[in-house]
Amino acid sequence: MNDTLGIALIGCGTVGGGVARVLLAHADRVTQRAGRPLELRRVVVRDPSKSRDPLIPLDIISTDIHAAINDPGVHVVVELIGGTGLAKRVVLDALAAGKHVVTANKALLADAGAEVFEAARRADRTVCFEAAVAGGVPVIRALGESLAANQVTAIQAILNGTSNFILTAMAEGGKSYADALAEAQNLGYAEADPTLDVDGSDAAHKLAILAQIAFGVAAKPHEIARQGIDTIEAIDIRFANELGYTIKLLAEAWTGGHSHSGNGAKLSRSGAVPAEPTVALHVAPVLLRHTDLLAQVRGAYNAVLVYGDVVGETLYQGPGAGQMPTASSVVADLIDLGVGRAQRTFAAAKLWGREDRGFTVEPPERVRSRFYLRLQVVDRPGVLADVTRILADEEISISSLVQHEAEEEGGGPVPLVVVTHYASTGRFRKALDRITRLPTTAALPVFFSMGD
Repeated sequence: MNDTLGIALIGCGTVGGGVARVLLAHADRVTQRAGRPLELRRVVVRDPSKSRDPLIPLDIISTDIHAAINDPGVHVVVELIGGTGLAKRVVLDALAAGKHVVTANKALLADAGAEVFEAARRADRTVCFEAAVAGGVPVIRALGESLAANQVTAIQAILNGTSNFILTAMAEGGKSYADALAEAQNLGYAEADPTLDVDGSDAAHKLAILAQIAFGVAAKPHEIARQGIDTIEAIDIRFANELGYTIKLLAEAWTGGHSHSGNGAKLSRSGAVPAEPTVALHVAPVLLRHTDLLAQVRGAYNAVLVYGDVVGETLYQGPGAGQMPTASSVVADLIDLGVGRAQRTFAAAKLWGREDRGFTVEPPERVRSRFYLRLQVVDRPGVLADVTRILADEEISISSLVQHEAEEEGGGPVPLVVVTHYASTGRFRKALDRITRLPTTAALPVFFSMGD
C-alpha cells in the first residue's frame, strides 16, 4: 500500500504543534513505519496570524473546520482542541463525512464515548485515542492488544502528572501544598486554575476510559468515587513517612471481592473466579508502602500497574503529558491507521458497544479498605476512649495509633492518627460522622485509604 494518507489537524496548540513537527520533520521515518506517506494537508486554528512552527506551510493553515473535514484529500481528522462542545461536533461530523478520527480528548470519550463509537461503527470508520489517557505511555494499546489473552483483574495508576509532581515536592522537598502547587505552575506542569488536576477530575476521566477497555464498564466520571489532593497537608506527609508510607493520587479499578488497592489486586491475581462480577472504581490519595512500585514514581511522570489473570503484574511508566510525549502517541495512532492495524483492532474491540461483558460498578460504600485517619483533638483525658468506642461500634478495629505531644503548653489541639484494619467504606464514614460531632474534635478529620 503506497497511497498517501491525508491528515487534517484540528487545533494546533502545544500538542498539535508537536504532531505537526513529527509529521513534517520525520516524514521519511513515518512513511517507512506506516508503509505509505502520511501527509499533513489541513491545519485548522482559531488565529492564523499566531506564530507557529516554521515547518508548517502557511497555505494549509485556516480557520475553516468544515472545509478541512469535507476535503476529499483528507482521510483522517486529528481532534486536539479539547473539551466536550465543539470537539464533539468536530468528531461526529468527521465520522459522518467518512473520515477516521484520532483524538487525545479524555473528557469527550469519558462523557460521550458511547455516542462517538456508535457513530464510528455506523460510518465504518475508526477512532484512535492512545494519547487520551497517559500521554506518551502506551497503555491503551497494551490493554487492547498486548494483554488481549488476559482478563484484567486490577489497575492501579498515577494518571495525573501535576498531582504527582506536587506530592513529590511535598514529600521530598518538605514543601507545603500551596508552595508545591506554585512551583508546579511556575514550571508549566499546572494550569492557572489547577482544579481539574488536584481534585481528581482529570484522573477520573482517564479511569473511566481504562475501565471501559478492561471491563466493559461504561462509568461516567461523576459516578467514580473521587477525592483530590487539596486536603493533604505537610503533617500527613510526615505521619505517612513515619508509618513507612508514601501518599500518591491513584486511579484504581479492581475485581474479585471488595478489598481496596494492593490487597484487592492480590485477590484478583489468585486466579479465583469472583463471586460477583463487579468492579470497584475510585480516584483518591492512597498511602502506599515505600517499597511499592508506584510509590517510587516521582515528579510529573505517569505509571499504570495492570494485573492480568494470565500474565500477572505489568508496569507501564513514562511522561504522561507535554508536547512531544503526547504527540508521540498521536502519531503512533496515525501510523497504525496507515498500516491498517487500527481498523482491525477497533472492529474487534467493540468498545462502548451494546455487548455486556458482565461487570457492574461496585457501590463505593461496600468497598473494604484500611484507613489512615488524622484527627485534631483537644488534649484531655477520655478523648481516645471516645474515638475508639465509636470505631468499635461500627466494627472497625485499630491497627496502630500515633499521637505526638502538644507543641504548646495549655492543652491546645493535638494531632491523633489512627490506622485501621480492613473495614467497609460505608461503616467507616458513619464512624467519621460521629467522630466529627464530638466536642473534643477541633477540626474536620482527614482520611485516606491504605494500599496494602
